[in-house]
Parts: sequence; C-alpha cells; structure tokens
Amino acid sequence: MESILQKIRVDVNPDIYLKDPFSSDLGKELISVSVDLLIDLGFEHFTFKKLASQIGCTESAIYRYFDNKHKLLLYLTSWYWGYLEQNLVYATANLTDSCKKLKIAIKILVKGPIFTQNDFIDPIQLRRLLTDEATKAIMTKEVDEEYKKGFFNHYNKLGERIANLVLEVNPRFEFPKTLVSTVMESSLMQSYYSRHLPALTEHQPGDDRRIDFFNNLVFKTIENEN
Repeated sequence: MESILQKIRVDVNPDIYLKDPFSSDLGKELISVSVDLLIDLGFEHFTFKKLASQIGCTESAIYRYFDNKHKLLLYLTSWYWGYLEQNLVYATANLTDSCKKLKIAIKILVKGPIFTQNDFIDPIQLRRLLTDEATKAIMTKEVDEEYKKGFFNHYNKLGERIANLVLEVNPRFEFPKTLVSTVMESSLMQSYYSRHLPALTEHQPGDDRRIDFFNNLVFKTIENEN
C-alpha cells in the first residue's frame, strides 16, 4: 500500500503556481529545500533570495514557479491536506465499520499520514512545518478571493470526507463539519502548544495520548447528539 502512495502525487490547484514545480528537477528541489528552510527560518524570515542561495540558482528562477512565498506556502499546505485525504482513502478502503474508519481519520489528523514515504515531499517534515505555519496561509486579507478560486479545495474535501464518516456513525448529528474542522485545526495547534506554549496543554511532543483525547472528544460529542 505504501509503495502505491509513494508514486502518487497530489494535484494542486494550478492557479497557485506559475509553473508546476514537479515538472523539473529544479522545481522538485525548490519544494524539498523550501520545506526545510521554512522550518529553520520561519515564514517571516524566509525569502526567495535565501532559498535560491540554498539551492544554488538565481532568485529569478524561483519566481518562474511562484509569484511569492505566500503562494508557495499555499502550495505546500494544499499538498499536505491532499496527501492526508489519499492516506485516508487507502487506509479505509476495505473497512465497513464506520467507527473504525472515523478513528483512522482522527489518527491521521492528529499524528499525520499513516503512509509516509513519498517521492515528491517528506510528509513528516511538511507536517512539522504546517504545525508552525499553516494558519499564515489562511488568515490573510486575500482569503475570501483565494477561497473562491478553490485554493483550499483539498482542505475542504478532506473535511467533508471525514464529516461524512461522522454522519455514518450518527446520521442525526447536526454539526459534522463544525466538529471536524475544529479537530483539523486544534490537532495542529495542540502540537504547536506542546512545543512552544507547554503551559496550555498536558501533552508533550509525540505524545500518543492526544489521539485518545480527540477520540473522546469526537465520539462523546457524537453520542450526546440524539
């Protein structure tokens, strides 16, 4: 199964980029190095000039792929949520138990992808990046226009897929999208808190008990809605 996902790529909205980064060796290196550099520097201090210097190319070469670093972050964010959806589809393909499928979805949201080998991007490093920087891709003045352009489609599709699993467990539950989007965001925020603001959480980095917390949150919320 993992070997299948290793070869599958995520199709990101083409309006996010100028040139498909996976159409050339430079573009692939651009994506790979940018993840590590964004982790090291943070979004605010990351520049295409620094990325070009790290890769060993001209800054103008980077601009052939993306208009700006915001679009690059949107690309990486979109790719991640699309890859999680692929993980969820393959991990639940042969299951009929709705509760088991929902638990797998929660595990993927809280810990990241189950299948972590990929020829294009390191999903583990990418999750680490998004833990710190994902909100900066969404919380901008341009978000409404970018939403209309479909820049967040992978995020929306994953949320809708998991919301449908919630309804499989309890068809009477009124707020499946609200519940799922809360878990999608707070699963990243709890990872952020554990590393940077530990007084706000009981969990340490890598603590698997977070899965237990979110399982309890989701299933008790669903069960209480009759």
